[in-house]
Amino acid sequence: MITIPIYDTILLPDVIFYFKSEVTDEWNVQTLKAGDELCFVMLREDMDPNKAELRDIYPIGIYARVETIDADGNVKVRAVSRVNVLDFKRNRKGVIKVDLEIRPEIEDLTPEEEDSRFEQLRSRFLNFVQNYQWGLWARAFMLQWKNIYDLVCSMSGYLMMDWEEKYEIIEVDSRKERYDLIEHASMAFMELTDVAETAEQQQQQRNENLYREDAIKKQIDILQRELDEMHPESISDVRKFEKSIAEAGMNEDAEREARKVLNRMKQEGQDSHEYGMLYDYLDFVTTLSWKTEEYVPIDLGKAEEVLDREHYGLKKVKERIIQQLAVMALNKKQSGSILLFVGAPGTGKTSIGQSIAEALGRKYVRISLGGVRDEAEIRGHRRTYIGAMPGRIMEGMKRSGASNPVMVLDEVDKLVRDYGGDPSSALLEVLDPEQNSTFTDHYMNVPYDLSNVLFVCTANSTDTIPEPLLNRMEIIEFPGYTATEKFYIAKKHLIPKAMKASGVKRKDITITDAAVRKVISDYTMESGVRGLKKQIDTLMRYAAVKLVKGESEKLSVKPANLREYIGHRGINHDIIDKKSVPGVVTGLAWTMAGGEILFIETKLIHGSGKLIITGQLGDVMKESVSIAISLVKSMYPEETKCFEEMDLHIHVPEGAVPKDGPSAGITIVTALTSLVTGKPVNPAIAMTGEVSLRGNVMPIGGLPEKLMAAVRAGVKTVFIPEKNVEDLEDVAEEVKKELEIVPVKKVKDVISRVIV
Repeated sequence: MITIPIYDTILLPDVIFYFKSEVTDEWNVQTLKAGDELCFVMLREDMDPNKAELRDIYPIGIYARVETIDADGNVKVRAVSRVNVLDFKRNRKGVIKVDLEIRPEIEDLTPEEEDSRFEQLRSRFLNFVQNYQWGLWARAFMLQWKNIYDLVCSMSGYLMMDWEEKYEIIEVDSRKERYDLIEHASMAFMELTDVAETAEQQQQQRNENLYREDAIKKQIDILQRELDEMHPESISDVRKFEKSIAEAGMNEDAEREARKVLNRMKQEGQDSHEYGMLYDYLDFVTTLSWKTEEYVPIDLGKAEEVLDREHYGLKKVKERIIQQLAVMALNKKQSGSILLFVGAPGTGKTSIGQSIAEALGRKYVRISLGGVRDEAEIRGHRRTYIGAMPGRIMEGMKRSGASNPVMVLDEVDKLVRDYGGDPSSALLEVLDPEQNSTFTDHYMNVPYDLSNVLFVCTANSTDTIPEPLLNRMEIIEFPGYTATEKFYIAKKHLIPKAMKASGVKRKDITITDAAVRKVISDYTMESGVRGLKKQIDTLMRYAAVKLVKGESEKLSVKPANLREYIGHRGINHDIIDKKSVPGVVTGLAWTMAGGEILFIETKLIHGSGKLIITGQLGDVMKESVSIAISLVKSMYPEETKCFEEMDLHIHVPEGAVPKDGPSAGITIVTALTSLVTGKPVNPAIAMTGEVSLRGNVMPIGGLPEKLMAAVRAGVKTVFIPEKNVEDLEDVAEEVKKELEIVPVKKVKDVISRVIV
C-alpha cells in the first residue's frame, strides 16, 4: 500500500479527488493502476515528508483507492474510510510501511438528514457567491459537490481555520458532530469574507475619495497660482505663507512647525476664531531672518573713525570696543565677551551701541529691560494663552530684519524678580554663547540661532545685577564727563543736533562759548550730558518761537541773556565753606547722577549719652558711624569720655536725600576727631574711603566722578585710599591738575595732616 504524507488538507470518506501520477514517484512507485490502495497520513507540521517519523504524524489517516488514470496522468482517487495508523516505518529504500485498522463511524445522522443539511449549506454558499465577481466560477464549482464532505475538502484551503481545527473535523467519529463543525466553519468563512469584502470596499471608496480630493486640490492649487500671478495684490493668505515658508530658509524644526500651523490654518478657515492667532504666528516666523548673513570683513580704521566722530572722549571705552572688533575680525565670526557698559545716565552707553552697528555695517536694535518683571517678556508666552506674544528678544530680531544685528539690552540692572518669574535667569540663555545657538522662544516653540548677534548691555550700577548674569559679561566703566569734555560734546554734537531737530539754521543764531560753559556749570549737575541736552533743546525751542514771530532776524545767546532763553538757574551745586568749623569735614560721594561733595556735620549737646543720626543714612553708612565712633574712642580715650554724658548728633545734609555706602567712613572719623579735639579742618580738604576697626583706609568706587565733584566745589586737596591709586588712570588730566591727590593707608595718616 502506497503511503503519502500530506499537510493542511482535509480528506474525508466518500470524497473523490484528483492528483498527478508524478507525485507518487518520490515514493518509489514505478506504476500506478486502477484499484491500487493508498493511505494518506496527516503530518503534524509543515516538514519534509521524506524525514517524517511516527511521532510527526497524527494517529488518524485516510484509506483511499485509485479508480482511474487517464492518458495525461491524472489520477482519480476515492477516499474510502478513516483509519487508525498503528505503525509508520521507512525501509532502507525510503519506502514507507504502515499498519492500519479501519476507524468506525458513529452513524447518528440518517441519509435524509445528511442530504437535507448538505443542500441547505450549499444553497447558502450559492447565494453567498452571487455578490462577488468571482461568483460565476464558484457557482459552477459548487454545483459539482455531491455531499458535505466534498464541500469541506474542496474548501479546506479557504476556511479561516488552523490545522488543528481542520484535523478535528477528520478526527471526530460522530457524523452529526462532524456536520456541525463543517457548518460552523463554513458560516464563519462566509461571515469573515463578507466583513473583509465590506472593509475592502469601504477602504477602496475612501481611497477613491482621497484620490479625488487630492486631484481637486491640485487643480485648485494650479488655478490659484495662475490667479495669483494675474492678480498679485489679492493673493490668498495660505498661498502667501506657503511662498514665505519656502523662501524663508528656516531650519528643519521651524519649517516643520510652520507647515503644521499652515495646515491647521487651511482646515480652520477664515471664519474660525483661531484663524487670527494662526495668521499672527505664521506672519511672525516668516518675517524673521533665518538665513546666516554673509560675513563682511571688519575695517578697524573705519570703526575708529566712526567712534571718534560720534563720541568725544571715552578713550578706554573705545580701545576696548576696538579690541572686541579685532577679535571678531581674526575669527571671522561673532566672538569675544558680552560687553556691559556701566555708568551714569547720559554718558553715551546706549548711543555707542549705534556707533558699533554703523562701524560693522549691521542693523541696530535696542531693547529696554527697565522694569521687566515677567520671564515671558524674555522667553515669550506659550501659544496656549490668549493674547500670546513673542518675547522682547525675538521681537527685536524681527524688527532688525537680520540674523546678526547689534542688540543693545538697556538697563539690565532694573530687571525685577516677582511671581511672574525671574527675567534675569531667562536672560542667561540669551547671553550664554554655549546656549544661545538654540534659543527657544515659548511663542515660536522652535530653536533660533542667536550666536551671530552682538549683544551690548547697559546699566547704571552693577549692585542689583544677579551674580550669575554678571559673570557672563565684561564690565566696561563709563566715567563721567569733565566740564571741558561736556563743552566740546555740546559744540560738536548736541547743538548741531538740536538745531536740526528744531529747524533753526546756523545763520539764525549764535551761541557764545561762555554761554555754553555757563549752561554746563549753572544748569546741570550730572556726570553725563542728558541734562545738558535738555537745556540746549529748551534754548532752541525758545529761539524757534522768536524766529517764527519775526521778533528777531538773528539771535545771540550770551551769559547775560541766558536766563531769558532757559529760565532761572535750577541747579545749586554744593561748594566748600569759606569758614572752617570744628566737627565739620568735606566728604565725596557717588550718586546715580555723578559725583557730589558731602558735608559730615557733628555736634555734642547736653543729654544722656545718646547717639542721634539724621540725614536719611542707610544701614551701611550707619555701620560706618559705629566704626568711626569706636576708632575715635580708641584714639582719644580722654577726650571722648564726654560721649557718656552728652548726646552726639551726626548729620549729613541734604536731609531729604537718602544716602548709603561705606566710602564716608574716613570723613566721619575725621569729623569726630575734629569735634573732640576742637580743631577745625580746612574746608578745601576733602576725603573718601572706607575704614576698618584696625584703622585701615580701604578702597572705594566712583573715584573719577568724586574728583570731578571736588574740582567743581572748589576743593584743593583730596585724600584717597592708597589702593585706589590705579584708578587715577581713568581720571581726566585737567581734573588731576586742579587737585592735590594724597593716597593714604591708615586713618592716622589723614588725622596727622588735617588736624593741626
